[in-house]
Amino acid sequence: MGIDVTWERHGDIAIAVLRGRIDGSNSDEFQSKLEAGIDAGDSALVLDFGHVSYINSSGLRVGLIIAKQCRRAGRKFGICRLSDATRAIVAISGFDQVIPVLDSRNRALNQVSGD
Repeated sequence: MGIDVTWERHGDIAIAVLRGRIDGSNSDEFQSKLEAGIDAGDSALVLDFGHVSYINSSGLRVGLIIAKQCRRAGRKFGICRLSDATRAIVAISGFDQVIPVLDSRNRALNQVSGD
């Protein structure tokens, strides 16, 4: 199973709704899909992991690349709705010390909108 990315918008905030597994076999595709879905006018990007069953270091690397791209472009970035297993991988890697990880989409939207 690969990774599917669908896009939603909340004002000028892009929300990438992820579905599937993220690993070395599809991390390049994952990065391309994320980069292609971000519009120049987006003030923030939220990755919704609500339907991600697995992520490894390749997927985390893409997350860091996208977070750095957002920072350089002046966009806020956050991730939300991680399963317990995915949250554990994110925590062990220290990713949650660098990127805001929120429980719900509403909290993520509030975080990146500055509310």
